[in-house]
Amino acid sequence: MTRPQDAVLSIQSAVAYGHVGNSAAVLPLQRLGFDVFPVNTVLLAHHPGHGRGWRGHKVTPAQIDEILTGLEERGALPRCAAVLSGYLGEAAVAECVLRAVARTRVARPDALYLCDPVIGDDHSGVFVAAGIPEAIRNRLLPVADIVTPNRFELAHLSGRAVESLDDMLAAAADLRARGPRLVVATGLTLPDQPERLAVLADKASETWLVTTPRHPVNLGGTGDAFSALFLGHHLSTGDLRLALERAVAAIYALVERTHASGADELRLVAAQDELLAPEHLFPAMRLR
Repeated sequence: MTRPQDAVLSIQSAVAYGHVGNSAAVLPLQRLGFDVFPVNTVLLAHHPGHGRGWRGHKVTPAQIDEILTGLEERGALPRCAAVLSGYLGEAAVAECVLRAVARTRVARPDALYLCDPVIGDDHSGVFVAAGIPEAIRNRLLPVADIVTPNRFELAHLSGRAVESLDDMLAAAADLRARGPRLVVATGLTLPDQPERLAVLADKASETWLVTTPRHPVNLGGTGDAFSALFLGHHLSTGDLRLALERAVAAIYALVERTHASGADELRLVAAQDELLAPEHLFPAMRLR
């Protein structure tokens, strides 16, 4: 359970326009009651998925380490209930994340590490720089407590085809064998329910599945926002089923609001109240 003034150290991308990376994760965590210490791995004008090229720059590993050292010197790390990592920018940033996790766990031994393994998706394939998938698989997964891959990333990291529910369970077990005790896989499609999206939460002692109607949209930042929401609810409740149901319902409400508006970026600010009290709830089914 969380303590008063708990915070999350979030290491991922940032954009000036729209909501991906830290620009998608900070507000949900704040609305759930957490302070957030965002450390940006890249600074871009907008999400590259808009298809018009991108403007901005990467933050170097040395610059990231400098920010992390400053946070440590300020005494911020004992407040961190968790470290959250997402888009790395370059493979060497994985070592910055490892150092951040190690420092945080020294300052606060019960701190969790959630690794959002941003590698690619079914629409574009791998979209990160060379070496990043291997750095995530070989360096970050072994120290992570929780990993939140999408369907493509689950298949890529496990080396398995992920089509059926049995495939999903086997791939999640493969990832848990690498280190994380909990795998929460998003963007899944069950063969007998092509009109719905599924999210699987799998750990050694329990496995849950939630499905929702599928909206005909492809929006950047949904995985980043989901990871933040799931982490916040997991920290607050300590209950896997509740955290899963609440995060899924919040993301559904956010995507529904965005789709209804016709926007090309998540309507995160407009939907912020619905992140806490979504209209539709989707019960999780226990698989084991």
